Amino acid sequence: MAHPPQRHSIASSIDPAFVARVRGDLLRFARLQLGSDDEAEDAVQEALAAALRNGDQFRGEAALKTWMIAILKNKIADLLRQRRRRPLGASQMAAEEEDGGTLPALFDERGMWREAARPAAWENPEAGLHSDQFLAIFDACLNRLPAQQGQVFMMREVVELATDEICDELGLTSGNIHVILHRARLALRACLQHHWFAEAVR
Repeated sequence: MAHPPQRHSIASSIDPAFVARVRGDLLRFARLQLGSDDEAEDAVQEALAAALRNGDQFRGEAALKTWMIAILKNKIADLLRQRRRRPLGASQMAAEEEDGGTLPALFDERGMWREAARPAAWENPEAGLHSDQFLAIFDACLNRLPAQQGQVFMMREVVELATDEICDELGLTSGNIHVILHRARLALRACLQHHWFAEAVR
């Protein structure tokens, strides 16, 4: 006799130690985006509550932590769309617009890696994303970015906000955003190439 798919009961089976560990990761993620400890705390609390409340929707197709991060991303995106930040001063925007000569050689007009500049071990990015070690190194590299670069990168690449939404939120032009993303990707590439991909080919 066929049995219906088993649903995961998050509230009854989740390990409290796992929740505590994941909560720290979620808080770091939220702080980087929201720039406020209080707002980050509230967003994480809401995300965890939503995960527990909707635990029957988790079917094990993704890691539990990944599922919780997806819920938090939605909470953060909602918050970012509901408020505005003060525009940056002209001097800070000018500093971010300084463009090194290596950027056009690394990225195309869409902001994507050029094939020749792409790190050698990125042929299978999905495999890397499932590695806890890779994620730990990526998180460390991301935390080394200047605050604005890290925030813009996360808003665009992780929270997946549109460029115009980021412009409205941070008071920047689309040109500012593209330059900041270029610089963030360059710094992340160098950090990951040194700390992850170079190790993978040794």
